[in-house]
Amino acid sequence: MKPSPELEAGTFCWVELGTTNASSAKKFYGGLFGWSMNDVPMGPDSFYTMVQVGGKDVGALYQLGPEQTSQGIAPHWLSYISTKSADESAAKAQSLGGKVLKSAFDVFDVGRMAVLQDPSGATFALWQAKKHLGAGYLSQSGALCWNELATHNVDAAGKFYTKLFGWSSKVQQMGPMAYTIFMQGSQQVGGMFAMGKEYGKAPSHWMPYFSVTECDVSADRAKSLGGDIKVPPTDIPGVGRFATLQDPQGVAFSIIRLSRPA
Repeated sequence: MKPSPELEAGTFCWVELGTTNASSAKKFYGGLFGWSMNDVPMGPDSFYTMVQVGGKDVGALYQLGPEQTSQGIAPHWLSYISTKSADESAAKAQSLGGKVLKSAFDVFDVGRMAVLQDPSGATFALWQAKKHLGAGYLSQSGALCWNELATHNVDAAGKFYTKLFGWSSKVQQMGPMAYTIFMQGSQQVGGMFAMGKEYGKAPSHWMPYFSVTECDVSADRAKSLGGDIKVPPTDIPGVGRFATLQDPQGVAFSIIRLSRPA
């Protein structure tokens, strides 16, 4: 099976939520995006839940274990970037000033992954596909459509990702903010901006965006389901209308009604 263009090496292919309350997360995201849930056993009383749209996997969620929470790992979304070799990309990332938080390892027979941190402190994962290519849908309603890096060091992060994945970058002004678009060939794969003082001590991070049909309706729904609105619905000229939300466990993510394909 040949991967679709969206899942080629150097593009975002998967997203997963590590949460302290999987039951609550299922209710919240299922109610917000209409996701159906498919629990895949990982061990005794442990599940990796595939979240689905139209019967196709678009991401996953799982309960953080005691070992992870004892290490201070907070609930979070983790974005995956496709690679031809998780081992080679992890080694290259380290040579470019990144950190290998979890060395490359096999995920049964579905793929091989590693967890990395860029020089500015943002965490992401590598995915070397075997039986599982990644998301069955991208950019459709309820599915991942964009990934955005909020960073304390635009220069260091930009150099790291362009050298690691061969991305090119272009900077455009979005009001008073300089916004970097990362490109894989002619395809836009992600964005980046510098974190201002309003972010305080929040670490650099990748944020997933999920496509919705009505931004305002979805934001209100998130609030009614026990979430919070961190950035109210706002228009981005020529792109769409977005909002940044927070789930009941405090994990931030964004939604967007696109006026054009991502």
